[in-house]
Amino acid sequence: MLSIEVKNLVKHYKKADKNAVDDISFNVEQGEFFAFLGPNGAGKTTSISILTTTLSKTSGDVKILGLEIEKNSSEIRRQIGIIFQKPSIDLNLTAEENIRFHAILYGLFPFAPSFSMMDPKYQSRVKELAEVVGLQDELFKQVKSFSGGMKRKLEIIRSLTHTPKLLFLDEPTVGLDPESRRNLWQYLQDVRQKQGITVFLTTHYLEEVEDADHVCIISNGKIVANGTPTEIKQNIAKEYVLMETNDFQSLENELQNANHKYEKEDKEFRVYTNSDLETQKLIASLHTPLTRLDIHKASLEDAYINIIHDSLDI
Repeated sequence: MLSIEVKNLVKHYKKADKNAVDDISFNVEQGEFFAFLGPNGAGKTTSISILTTTLSKTSGDVKILGLEIEKNSSEIRRQIGIIFQKPSIDLNLTAEENIRFHAILYGLFPFAPSFSMMDPKYQSRVKELAEVVGLQDELFKQVKSFSGGMKRKLEIIRSLTHTPKLLFLDEPTVGLDPESRRNLWQYLQDVRQKQGITVFLTTHYLEEVEDADHVCIISNGKIVANGTPTEIKQNIAKEYVLMETNDFQSLENELQNANHKYEKEDKEFRVYTNSDLETQKLIASLHTPLTRLDIHKASLEDAYINIIHDSLDI
């Protein structure tokens, strides 16, 4: 079953000279960790807003959890969780009150005037999530005293309280300390394995995307890359070995005789390889003494930068 189906989606804003989202199509499988990347102004936020039922589309077909987005928006909202980039919380309430009213609004639990009077299942769930993100000591404090990172933690708890089938994470770890980021991802990985929750992520921390099942990159309203992280790295980014030597001519002769692809600048050579084995053979074959040897592995960040630069004609 598909959690998200997007076919020929278009969004055009009035008075705009081009489409914000321009005929994009992609699918997200149930239980998949899907990363949706793009620079500011690429159409990423517009796409997410449509998928989460907060913005209407101009044309195209979108289904969320098998439901048509315009006919079933209320039902979709009950089954998804959302952590938006900008917090939407009441500063005059405590953290727990924000969570409680959200849970009541979604029809998860009947109203009770205090945490202690709420359903034990609610109490247990909130305590569990607060422990995961490290907000257990601030749970009953007013949000107006919270730092940006603490507000982000509250948003995370609130979005997970109803155990959604599909979780949208828009820059979820911005403002979190490294330990909280690690705890959150460990928890999400555990939840995905046990409950089959689908995770739809946007982030500027590309290391968070390395473990994604699928990566989709959007630029200028169009999808410019789509595949697994490994596929994207292999197709776009290059592995290379940086070398320096005092015997410049000797090293260049060796590289030329072995038909290696390389670039040079002063005494530095950048030699391109396609695999770890090729890199090992390259190093083992050289006889010229080296003063520097650095191995650069292809990364998703390299691929992402190359893709975006190409799409913008930089």
